[in-house]
Amino acid sequence: MNQNIGSLDRLIRVLLGAVILGAGVFYQSLWGIAGLIPLVTGIAGICPFYYLFEINTNTMNKTPSI
Repeated sequence: MNQNIGSLDRLIRVLLGAVILGAGVFYQSLWGIAGLIPLVTGIAGICPFYYLFEINTNTMNKTPSI
């Protein structure tokens, strides 16, 4: 699987995931576990939903269309 998440998208996912996870720990809520999804996809650079809808924000991985 090629990475389909660009650098800005990855940064936003990692920051948002960390904030959600931190809020879940701070408020002692299980909703903080939801922060793992954007955190893991941002670190890995792969989003399964992007593959499903054929979205690619990674400019380094785009193939030119002829």
